[in-house]
Amino acid sequence: MKLDNRVAIVSGGAQGIGLAIAQDLVARGASVVIVDSGVSISGEPAQPGLADQVAKSLPRAAAVSGDIAEVAQSAVALAQQRFGAVDIVVNNAAIIRDGFIFKSDPAAWDAVLRTNLTGAQRLLAAATPVMRDQAKSGRSPGSIVNIVSTAGIYGNLGQSAYGAAKAGLIGLTRVTAHDLARSGIRCNAVAPFAATRVTDSIKPANDAQAAYKAKAVKVPAAYVARLVSFLASDAASSVNGQLFGVRGREVFVFSQPRPKEKVVQPRDGFDAALMKQLEPGFADLVTDLEAFSGDPIL
Repeated sequence: MKLDNRVAIVSGGAQGIGLAIAQDLVARGASVVIVDSGVSISGEPAQPGLADQVAKSLPRAAAVSGDIAEVAQSAVALAQQRFGAVDIVVNNAAIIRDGFIFKSDPAAWDAVLRTNLTGAQRLLAAATPVMRDQAKSGRSPGSIVNIVSTAGIYGNLGQSAYGAAKAGLIGLTRVTAHDLARSGIRCNAVAPFAATRVTDSIKPANDAQAAYKAKAVKVPAAYVARLVSFLASDAASSVNGQLFGVRGREVFVFSQPRPKEKVVQPRDGFDAALMKQLEPGFADLVTDLEAFSGDPIL
């Protein structure tokens, strides 16, 4: 898991899980460009200049302040100018603006999708041509890690924008893994469980969700950072297109949607008996908070 002479870009890298990831990458020898606009969890201005402050506290670090969807090209250029390459991209920047689908705010939807999904695509579009050229020139192929969420897998109450963006990021992970496979560049996704501003913002709707929040606030982000550093290293050169979860010392690999049951419609129409045959493959309608309300292993 040594990352000497490797160069990483971490969006949302000045706070929470992103900061833990940046610190772990640096501790393992990487140079890091931190991209962070210093906003609150809802995307409002909160700590301008935070990225610069964090970069100054780390060896081999530089910073870009701003909306990742706008400064992606600048982050890639800075990584090349300051450290000479782009080997690792971690898409971690995210905001949350919750609201039930029947009370949707178009501006909130647009803001969440822009940061959580469009920003990730912009950074990959800027970084991957550089990463491909480096691989063609003989540099060890790089790695991409997208930080997703179980809200994009299970869903959660009032999180249409956040859940949709994170589900979209899972899809982007798979496509990117396909697109870059011939270059040897990997792309994986990690759904983290840790004490962050996201867990602080949870408003439990039932006892199981309250239990989830009470336990989640005890889980340090360092466990997530360890897995990200592993996926960024050459030790993970055979791992591509996978969806992981980290909750304390537990590491999961999630199944990805594949057909579970099949029926064949008769030529004369569809009927309820066919749906009954498909029912064994139905997924339970539970939120991610309920699905992971058990005790984490710390």
